[in-house]
Amino acid sequence: MPRRKALIIGINYFGSKHQLNGCINDAMNIRNFLIQDRGFSPAPHDMVLLTDDPKNRGTPFEPTGANIMAAFNWLATGNNPGDSVWLSYSGHGGQVRDPDGDRESGLDDTICPVDFESHGQIDSDTLHKAIVSPMIREARLTVLFDCCHSGSAIELPYVYRPDSHGQVNLVDNVKQGINLASSAVNLLRGGLTAAKIQDAKVLIGGAKTFFANLQGRPAQETNEDGLGEEHFIEPWKHEGKDVWMFSGCADNQTSADTSIAGAATGAMSHVFLQTMRSNPRQSYIQVLQNTRVSLAQKYKQIPQLSVGGLYNLNQPVNF
Repeated sequence: MPRRKALIIGINYFGSKHQLNGCINDAMNIRNFLIQDRGFSPAPHDMVLLTDDPKNRGTPFEPTGANIMAAFNWLATGNNPGDSVWLSYSGHGGQVRDPDGDRESGLDDTICPVDFESHGQIDSDTLHKAIVSPMIREARLTVLFDCCHSGSAIELPYVYRPDSHGQVNLVDNVKQGINLASSAVNLLRGGLTAAKIQDAKVLIGGAKTFFANLQGRPAQETNEDGLGEEHFIEPWKHEGKDVWMFSGCADNQTSADTSIAGAATGAMSHVFLQTMRSNPRQSYIQVLQNTRVSLAQKYKQIPQLSVGGLYNLNQPVNF
């Protein structure tokens, strides 16, 4: 029988200057959703939960970089045809310099393990090689990332851009690009420091990406469904992996850590679960569009759907 297998990560960064409030709640809510609504087993050999709850300190379930990489290896290997594999991450996302030169912004997306300040972030190239490349083609991997700068965090070769035909969003993106560039200029006023220069580079890189998205993508790169091809130096599009990733925002955006009904939560995690529970048989495009409509009521972040191949986006969500 096909197996369901899940890795769920939630990091609050307790006691640090980077502390978040809702990420462990996100992890628990997703765990409950997978068990109650999607038929996943909570057995330890089927579901692994990594959080920085104090009880996990010093154990394999603390979301350190080493433990996360080991968990990725467990998730992506040993699967059989027809298996349904789930990965979700709620925590900080960041960006580091792109060594390959295949990003318009010059930056790779990252996730931040609980020990990222001492052991570093995990960049998108590493994430792809650890999560996507080892997957067999006959198993489906569904990914939910609720973190900043997550649009192409695992470097899938195709992305659905929900604003590809929307004039309103086109104007909004222009405004945001101008604001980023202006922020960089304002930051550099009053004297230069290494930290200021680096921060300004990030802002300017984000602005360049906005304008490149608006002006630099040939029309043939987006089909009638709004599916556009990403360009990475690695041959990711030839892998043909059955991978679907919902992310809380575009590469140049941040994701909200918020409170809903008195409980701390990530905005994307909450809205995704709410959307799926309202109609479990929605298509991938419908889930993306409905999460976007819900998020747009309070937040600027625009959710993304990235895929491992040229698949039918109108098929029902299946995991």
